Amino acid sequence: MSTTVSATPQTLTDAVAAIVGARGEQLAVRDREGTVRYSWRELHGAAACVAAGLAGLGVGRDATVGLLLTNRPQFHVADLATVMLGAVPVSIYATSSPEQVAHVADDAGLRVLITEPAFAATARAALAGRGCALVVLDGAASEPGEIAWETLTASPPLPEPVAASPDDLLTIIYTSGTTGPPKGVELTHRNLLTATRVIGEINGIEAGGRVICWLPLAHIAERIASWYAPVLFGLEVTTCPDPRQIGAALREVRPNWFFAVPRVWEKLRAGAQAAQAANPGLEPAQLRAALGLDQVLAANIGAAPSAPELIEYFHTIGVPLAEIYGMSENCACCTCNPPGAIRVGTVGPALPGVELRLAEDGELLMRSETVMRGYRGLPEATAAAIDGDGWLRTGDVGNIDDDGYLRIVDRKKELIISAGGKNMSPSSIEAAIKTRSPLIGHICVVGDGRPFNVALIVPDPDLLGDRAADDAEVRAAIEAAVAGGNATLSRAEQVKRFAVLSDDWAAGGEELTPTLKLKRRGIETRHAGAIDALYEVAS
Repeated sequence: MSTTVSATPQTLTDAVAAIVGARGEQLAVRDREGTVRYSWRELHGAAACVAAGLAGLGVGRDATVGLLLTNRPQFHVADLATVMLGAVPVSIYATSSPEQVAHVADDAGLRVLITEPAFAATARAALAGRGCALVVLDGAASEPGEIAWETLTASPPLPEPVAASPDDLLTIIYTSGTTGPPKGVELTHRNLLTATRVIGEINGIEAGGRVICWLPLAHIAERIASWYAPVLFGLEVTTCPDPRQIGAALREVRPNWFFAVPRVWEKLRAGAQAAQAANPGLEPAQLRAALGLDQVLAANIGAAPSAPELIEYFHTIGVPLAEIYGMSENCACCTCNPPGAIRVGTVGPALPGVELRLAEDGELLMRSETVMRGYRGLPEATAAAIDGDGWLRTGDVGNIDDDGYLRIVDRKKELIISAGGKNMSPSSIEAAIKTRSPLIGHICVVGDGRPFNVALIVPDPDLLGDRAADDAEVRAAIEAAVAGGNATLSRAEQVKRFAVLSDDWAAGGEELTPTLKLKRRGIETRHAGAIDALYEVAS
């Protein structure tokens, strides 16, 4: 099979035209039930109708259109329709509050927002008085001035897409906001098509392969994996609107390429280990099939720190799990462990076309065609992030071995410096403990400026079941995990005391970003009493 439909398109509209010409009747995107299906030709045709409808609402070149949607085939239609007008789609996390949606609407200057019934109330509250048109799917446009999605789909098709250049904006990705209001990362056609080609080619992605669209499409990695890569490489996409159903979706779709954050891989490992415990005679091939990973040719883990033991487990059952590293500001395209040359504990060597170097303080700097145009409306922040020679300051501290493999130490601003002056990586400490018990859903280590480290631990509600967080058996399992993790750490790094919290931390809430990164500042503020109590008890 050919590994790519075409290596020449320089814009998404050209790439879509190429795949429609080469594989027009191939399935492009479907929902899990198969009730909504588009071939590439049908997807293009539906997008042309919606584009004409959006044009009637005043959307033209450089206008911005918000997409507050779950993962569903209509997302792909709406995104492409926007791009066909020379406009810019802006995905918004479905977990966003009205205030967060309003921030994006103002910052991006949204002309239109497309949403679905579940988020219509949030959208209405966010857009009040902002002059932004609201389009609602599923026949749920009920308020005066709202437009039904069906009105757009019934429009006569746009005759031709607006011509785009490689340096035109393709999308704006809003950062997860771990340390302040989200910033709009402006990414061009050149940025994203370069990144998608490089990531797809290093992973050996082939035409006709299957992927699942399940992480929020406001996440740069999901946009590449289940939108831009399918266009460039001719992949079939199945949408999964509820990320909690990814296990079932894996078994249904049996994807050829799968990307997930560490927490999902941890849950998959827990499921496999439970199956092994119940049936010790299971072979690796049977375990892979039970997980829906038996046809995976490339598997990636990223977006948050992961423990080497987690990756090693999947290698033992034949899943070639490889760390990949990047950020919104470089289209998630920086380094990747290539299949066949995976070095566990590293995020791999620089991807083709990427230059790496370390600043004097150890911060990783990178330069390539994937580096963003800048932060929307924030020239000073852009200048602080990208120097005059095009080097992007990643904010991550790392080291590079003699073979060019990169190891990330931690976020530069998140390193713990103890009262005794010891520099430590909280994510490394957390990974050492978390990997030792599937009961640990989330863990946050605290110790900056303190005499020793403590931790807040949240049990995984799926594994907790009917037990309380302070159940003796639960406490004992977590104590064992902390002790096991501590045994691998230096004395200064070890967690001396911990608290098990009874409340779950929700994606997009005060403790976690929508992509499950820890909001350390928010955690330490909200749980200041619990943290102080740990130090008081120990003093």
